[in-house]
Amino acid sequence: MLDEQTQAKTGIPGLDDVLCGGLSRRHVFLLEGAPGTGKTTIALQFLLDGASAGEKCLYVTLSETEEELRGTAVSHGLTIDDSLEIFELVPPESLLNADQQQSLLYSSDLELGETTKMIFEVFERHKPSRVVIDSLSEIRLLAQSSLRYRRQILALKHFFAQSGATVLLLDDMTSDVLDKTVHSVVHGVIHLEQLAPDYGSERRRLRVMKYRGRAFRGGFHDFIIRKGGVRVFPRLRAVEHKTEFTRDRVGSGVAELDRLLGGGIERGSSTLLIGPAGTGKSLFTLQFVDAAVKRGERAAVFVFDEEIGLLLDRTKALGFDFESMRDEGKLHLEQLDASEVSPGEFAQRVRDRVADFDAKTVVIDSINGYQAAMPGENALILHMHELLQYLNRQGATTFLTVAQHGLVGDMKAPVDITYLSDTVVLLRYFEALGKVRRAISVVKKRAGKHEDTIREYGISESGLTVGAPLSAFQGVLGGVPTFLGERQSLMSEAKGEERKNS
Repeated sequence: MLDEQTQAKTGIPGLDDVLCGGLSRRHVFLLEGAPGTGKTTIALQFLLDGASAGEKCLYVTLSETEEELRGTAVSHGLTIDDSLEIFELVPPESLLNADQQQSLLYSSDLELGETTKMIFEVFERHKPSRVVIDSLSEIRLLAQSSLRYRRQILALKHFFAQSGATVLLLDDMTSDVLDKTVHSVVHGVIHLEQLAPDYGSERRRLRVMKYRGRAFRGGFHDFIIRKGGVRVFPRLRAVEHKTEFTRDRVGSGVAELDRLLGGGIERGSSTLLIGPAGTGKSLFTLQFVDAAVKRGERAAVFVFDEEIGLLLDRTKALGFDFESMRDEGKLHLEQLDASEVSPGEFAQRVRDRVADFDAKTVVIDSINGYQAAMPGENALILHMHELLQYLNRQGATTFLTVAQHGLVGDMKAPVDITYLSDTVVLLRYFEALGKVRRAISVVKKRAGKHEDTIREYGISESGLTVGAPLSAFQGVLGGVPTFLGERQSLMSEAKGEERKNS
């Protein structure tokens, strides 16, 4: 007899974390969700995990054939061996066979009783420690009333409780979505959902609605169904993660930029670069990535808006050899499709790079692309808050970019996360001497002092160049500055034609 106090692991990455260990043995649990949410796949993984540990497992199916179940397992690369018994429960009366039909004696009472009896008999033959019954909708239809349905579920619960088995009941919620009879009877309830966005692939999430006598991770958790089965991404809670580290400053490798930032960026902080398209936000973040790798650290770059090959070619022309850094295992470059990745999955990918790859510099480019993966702006703010707090607590230096609408004058950002960031760097276009130029300023830094000046910067084949403060101009951030002092040499004049902005 298995120890009653141990947990029956589900074998599903992330789900045991949500359940704080797994399913309590000798109890009955409900796994509910509409067709297509992944109930059968989760049930198979639950039984196969038990089978791999030497437990006897039983799958009782009332809605699918054994061939269909085995086909589902094969499609996920799962192997069903003799430790997992599949029992295809055929109704006592076959409505398609005239010889077996009852006319005067046909009764739903008889059919329900025979169905339950067959479940008990197959259980007694195999004596399994894990059982799945798929699905309760068939039993609910046979019961025909809430009272008889509740009594039937209670009978199943008492039988399995005495036998010491851990039972997972599946409900596809097709007969009566408002019937919560089973919720009050079972020990725990896991609810699955499938969402259909206006564009992109479907999104799946789960929530533990009930778990008697046990703590669990509340709220919704994203999950996916891929080759190999289901993977759950537990909702990130930054308060649970804390790492000791030295909060020193890290530089960019550009002396003028570091002076503008008051000596550099504090380790374990977040920096937001905000400005219109084309101002070089990505380049500034990659300047810090290059400096981090040259210091002997590892970095991770998550790109929503640009193809990786184009990024490598573009940055190589500016003097950055990120392809070699990636090949040497010092840099993780990942392109993300906002229409295919859920917020929970993205957060997990970032966590994996910090925990397993030991990335000390993390770039998310851009929040505009990340927002496309979110159900709404409020959810984006909450997700970003937890993710940034987690990265800060791990000692990772994070860089974010946000593209504003417009080019000069009044501009708006699609989402305001300036209050979440420890440092905010503002990039702007401005007009001077008949040319479009770029300006940079630091408008916020929580961890220390910074310059309050506005500097011009340029992007050329030599990389990023930051010039002297634009002390003779007023209104640079508005895009059309006013010249107030004596003629001031701008970068293109001082550096020559080879330093022109690209």
